[in-house]
Amino acid sequence: MKRPLLTCALILALFSARAPGAGAPDTVIVDSETEGVIHGALQYLAAHQRFDGSWTQAPNSGAYPVAMTGYALLAFLSAGNLPDDGEYGRNVSQGMQYLIDQIEPNGIFRDAEQQRYMYSHGIATVALSELYGETRSPLLRQKLSQIVNVIVAAQSPPGGWRYLPASRDADISVTVCQVAALRAAKNAGLDVPQAALDRAVDFIDKCYNDQTGAFAYQPRTPPGFARTAAAIYSLQLCGKYDDPRVAKGSDYLFANDSESVEWWPYGCYYARPAEYMIGGEAWKRWYGEMRTHLLADVIRDGDACHWDQRRSEMLGPIYETSVFVTILATPYHYLPLYQR
Repeated sequence: MKRPLLTCALILALFSARAPGAGAPDTVIVDSETEGVIHGALQYLAAHQRFDGSWTQAPNSGAYPVAMTGYALLAFLSAGNLPDDGEYGRNVSQGMQYLIDQIEPNGIFRDAEQQRYMYSHGIATVALSELYGETRSPLLRQKLSQIVNVIVAAQSPPGGWRYLPASRDADISVTVCQVAALRAAKNAGLDVPQAALDRAVDFIDKCYNDQTGAFAYQPRTPPGFARTAAAIYSLQLCGKYDDPRVAKGSDYLFANDSESVEWWPYGCYYARPAEYMIGGEAWKRWYGEMRTHLLADVIRDGDACHWDQRRSEMLGPIYETSVFVTILATPYHYLPLYQR
């Protein structure tokens, strides 16, 4: 399927865009300044792709290659690049092939970071599901089926997921990765048992804090910004678009959105599709505020752009740049996973 990188004006005309969760026209577009930052950030990511097609946490770090390749691929896809199609089509092809080559016959990614394995597995599955939806490659479908089976088998007794495939407990941050992966695979036409999504909702329910309207990392632990973003996005992916807790969670995100919040980039990555699917004024306000934050913080080096706030040893410039590009490019409406 051919899909060239389009200008924001042409995209707006083609889509006559409507907010995903509302009936009024969607007035959120990518303006020329933001488009320039997106292009500069993709240039940065392309320049730091490794010889084997992967990306890592930071240039020369070697950390988290499976997860970071998944995040980087989604950034390129969000701006309209496909395998061998678009300005960065070659980078997408190489990254996709890297992930395919990492999949063992049992569906496990070979080079994924082991202590937090399911994070990497989930985000890589999302990227490959979106790529399969566009390419319909028989080989990719076979591989995708294997890695989806791992997610289904790894669901824990409480209904969520944890760091390792054989875990007996769960947390909201790993669960959202697997829910997104299952929904993306289902959208692409793979067989995903509805029972897995229903059980995930059961776990998410247990993480809700009725007093604050927010969600916790695990049941009976304190709620927070990133945890709430992950939870309300997960509910929407499971079809619970009109669940009143989604609206309450959205209110909590607006009231607690600050760059000083722990795991702010991670939380924003999930707040973005959550607010996008709510649509209307919530999405317009959230995107406007995020655009202001991100354009103020971007690091420019000639034409290239990136972000590097180093909030955690687990984050880095490749992660942050991939996440923030995907956020800024959301109004292009390219990724099926973020459609209601």
